[in-house]
Amino acid sequence: MASRPRDPQQDGVAEESRRLHRLQLTVRLVMSIISQGNLPFEEASEMVAATRRVALELFPGKEQAYDLIYQPRLQRLLVQKYRLH
Repeated sequence: MASRPRDPQQDGVAEESRRLHRLQLTVRLVMSIISQGNLPFEEASEMVAATRRVALELFPGKEQAYDLIYQPRLQRLLVQKYRLH
């Protein structure tokens, strides 16, 4: 049985989907660890910074998108968890 030729556009969409899933999983994991753990604020802050680095490795040049979508959630969690009002 002959295989169909690969569609580069479809491959690109699938790859982007995998990267997005990885980023979403990373954000959920970090949020879970911070909210359920007893980390010092400095460690939690470093985890948030590391999450941003992972996001920008997965999506270079998309700092603004990260800052609009994920950063507010992570910041809210830090404020709530560590009572930073």
